[in-house]
Amino acid sequence: MSQEQHYSVLLTESVQALVQDPDGFYVDGTFGRGGHSGLILEQLSEKGRLLAIDKDPEAIAVAKARFSGDERFEIEHGSFAQLDTFLSKREWSGKVSGVLLDLGVSSPQLDQAERGFSFLNDGPLDMRMDTTRGMSAAEWVNSAEESDISWVLKQYGEERFAKRMARAIVETRAKRPFTHTKALAEVIAKANPAWEKGKHPATRAFQAIRIQVNGELTDLESVLSQSIESLKVGGRLVVISFHSLEDRMVKRFMRRQEKGDPLPKGLPVMDSQLNKRLKTLTRAVKASDEELAENVRSRSAVMRVAEKLA
Repeated sequence: MSQEQHYSVLLTESVQALVQDPDGFYVDGTFGRGGHSGLILEQLSEKGRLLAIDKDPEAIAVAKARFSGDERFEIEHGSFAQLDTFLSKREWSGKVSGVLLDLGVSSPQLDQAERGFSFLNDGPLDMRMDTTRGMSAAEWVNSAEESDISWVLKQYGEERFAKRMARAIVETRAKRPFTHTKALAEVIAKANPAWEKGKHPATRAFQAIRIQVNGELTDLESVLSQSIESLKVGGRLVVISFHSLEDRMVKRFMRRQEKGDPLPKGLPVMDSQLNKRLKTLTRAVKASDEELAENVRSRSAVMRVAEKLA
């Protein structure tokens, strides 16, 4: 497996589920380093088109260098929460054959200490996927109220020691503001009284701060609702999640759209009147043993697939 494929979890499975019409319009909502986009383009005819989106300026540079000669490909710098805007510009709204969302953070982002995503390599405490805008992790950690920090760690990191960690962060920053990942990880680790075997004690907290800084769950909620209107009938929505909160949001969204409009019990309504928008096509798909052996980061990946009904 090439290094490039390491960045693209469930690569074959997701593209097989996504591309049903070689002549269709497709969206790769998180370009990363182009693994999914590359395979999608291999499945498309000369008529097919692919729009990729990414917040990361480095990903945009890779996309332009790698696919600039392919007239079927375009890239937008921004969030997939801007899907409606990007599609309207191309007059694609309601005409898309497939939307792919590969959530979370890419391996290059994790591996570059200067991006500040990882507690394993010391670097500036940034964590922004889009380094050209927004508040960095350092700015947020050094300014947020203790109660807000605690809420984020609890809600986004599912961290049971959120209050202890938030208190430790606020007490430490009063003496010395946080600027680097290692210092923050050490404070969080000391505030964690129950280290999980095989997991760094700051794992959940760092994940929560990253989600907060990048507005990941807000963006996901927005793009899920937009995806319904973007797809044509028979179009596919394929989502790969790496976090239980993300997966629950996707699962609930697909189930809600599959059941149709909520109505009072006992109301005599025909099934065809329920406005069912999606049909789920698979149970949760996880990485194969072969992929896990090649790429340990795929262990938490969950893929869900749905098709637009109307």
